[in-house]
Amino acid sequence: MELQGKNVLVVGLGKTGEALCRFLLARGARVTVVDKQPAEALGRKIERWRERGVTVAAGRQDRVYFLKADLIIPSPGVPPIPEMETARAKGIAVLSELELASRFLRGTVVGITGSNGKSTTTTLAHKILKDAGRRAFLAGNICTPLISFADRSRADDVFVTEISSFQLTYTQTFKPAVAAILNISINHIDWHGTFEHYLEAKTKILRNQDAGDAAILNRDDPRVWALRRTGPFQTFGFSRRYRPARGISVRNGSLVLTDGPTRKLMRTSEIPLPGAHNWENVMAAALIGRRLGVPLPLIKKSVKGFRGLEHRLERVLTLKGVTFVNDSKATTVDATIKALESFGQKVVVILGGKDKGADFTLLRRPMRGRVKRVILVGQAKDKIRAALAGYAPLEEAAGLRQAVRSGFESAARGEIVLLAPACASFDMFKDYEDRGRAFKKEVRRLAERMKD
Repeated sequence: MELQGKNVLVVGLGKTGEALCRFLLARGARVTVVDKQPAEALGRKIERWRERGVTVAAGRQDRVYFLKADLIIPSPGVPPIPEMETARAKGIAVLSELELASRFLRGTVVGITGSNGKSTTTTLAHKILKDAGRRAFLAGNICTPLISFADRSRADDVFVTEISSFQLTYTQTFKPAVAAILNISINHIDWHGTFEHYLEAKTKILRNQDAGDAAILNRDDPRVWALRRTGPFQTFGFSRRYRPARGISVRNGSLVLTDGPTRKLMRTSEIPLPGAHNWENVMAAALIGRRLGVPLPLIKKSVKGFRGLEHRLERVLTLKGVTFVNDSKATTVDATIKALESFGQKVVVILGGKDKGADFTLLRRPMRGRVKRVILVGQAKDKIRAALAGYAPLEEAAGLRQAVRSGFESAARGEIVLLAPACASFDMFKDYEDRGRAFKKEVRRLAERMKD
């Protein structure tokens, strides 16, 4: 793909936007960036890029920039705005950063997507490969944009990449050697418009795979498992309920591999991550490791040494017998259900934030017998209240400080106060990480206050 002298428009000057600017300038492209944020919000980096020859339009996304471009690359999360759709209709190419990177990258790409569990599975798969001595790099939605590796990649590199539906929407030829789809549930309807469009974006991770590639699919998710018939790729399943012919499953309290002769990987009790849903993440990561040649004993050792990620069922502290758990990454209803199912004791759960088009009535059954009280915050609180009224005591809080205090007052010794919002964070916070750290700060503030 020739970029020399091409007019390339980058939409968004965040982490991915800046990585794109570096790559495109090195390839001789004429780069323009548009960002809807005002110049004050973007800060000094505007001048830094202007000094390097990039045209930066802050606070606006004028149509003229889109129509003058030879190529448009939106940052992840940028919705299909009218200006971009008009340019596409006129034949101007719109590609994701993921697609652009794949056209220049050397090495093996592992692509991991799903509505929930992507970050945990991606990080664990990367750890398995690194521990085994492979030249493995963590990339994509979780950390470093894939384009950052393009110019220094080698044939023996492995890029373990977390991939969102946003990134997949604007792919064309992207083809991971190993693709994993962990699950698909209702998510990001506010961005995609319909569940069908969201599903279509997710499944593009398999679209270009051939007979030499591997698709690792959740046998327990009917939508995901049905995809095994959509291409010539080799299918490997993982399951808590079934026994896929090729893959890994749970049998008599152990993870058992059936890729060739049946072999036991480890007992589920040896998995350090809480919740049965994490068995699925471990199985998917283990299959990625096996596909890339990592022996079972090394996979087991890596899993046993994995302590999980911040904001994923993260135990903050225990105060007078009440344990606070931060699962701010639970931005979907399905993720919140899995969080609730991870505990045997009663839970006071904090829900709310920016609604992504979720069906909160799906929380009713999992809450029964588990949830002692629901504390509502954020923009979605009225919708959640309407969905859950009569299924648990509901209480509204002005913010996380009040929610933490109310949660502590509602919980008894031995019970859990859980932040698992089932919503995005953008109504009150920069992102889910900002929300999770704010929750932990308020928990520690309460602990200090109790100490005094």
